Amino acid sequence: MIDPATKELIDRLLLERLSLAGIARAVKVSEQWLQDYVNRKYARVPRTVQVSSKKKGKLAIQCDELWSFVDHKSNKQWVWLALDVKTREIVGVYIGARDSAAASELWKSLPPVYRQCAVAYTDFWGAYSKVLPSKRHQAAGKETGKTSYIERFNNTLRQRVSRLVRKTLSFSKSLNNHIGAIWYFIHHYNLSLFV
Repeated sequence: MIDPATKELIDRLLLERLSLAGIARAVKVSEQWLQDYVNRKYARVPRTVQVSSKKKGKLAIQCDELWSFVDHKSNKQWVWLALDVKTREIVGVYIGARDSAAASELWKSLPPVYRQCAVAYTDFWGAYSKVLPSKRHQAAGKETGKTSYIERFNNTLRQRVSRLVRKTLSFSKSLNNHIGAIWYFIHHYNLSLFV
């Protein structure tokens, strides 16, 4: 039986750029037990954003997509993100293809107040202009700084979630765990902004 303190340590280690094999060695549990624990944990992670309440008014978000893969590099899974410029919260997430349907899913993942009031700053990827309402969308180059916060968050995500590092042996073999690990980190990140 694994004690609660060890499980709490594992939960914290899952937020760092460590392989499951490394975590198993560090906390002295079997890799199979850890894999089963992670499978259950990631299956329970909510797949909707949890953000602080916002009043209707002037809001701004930055959107971007981040390349990842599951099992092999030809199985691309793009992580679509929207970040509130003022609070730095992640307010929208979708993981899937890199097309207009995925951009639409990102838009739908936003809380209603953002869909009604926010201006979305993006790069020039064509899917955004096809999906986002023109009065709520502004494409901008990197030199403008209008997407700098989301670009910085993408870097943080790659540095903290080992399965997102471009050259790694810690890649995901399961799409469910890939999505669960990303959501797990995003929930932790959003909560950490207000601690």
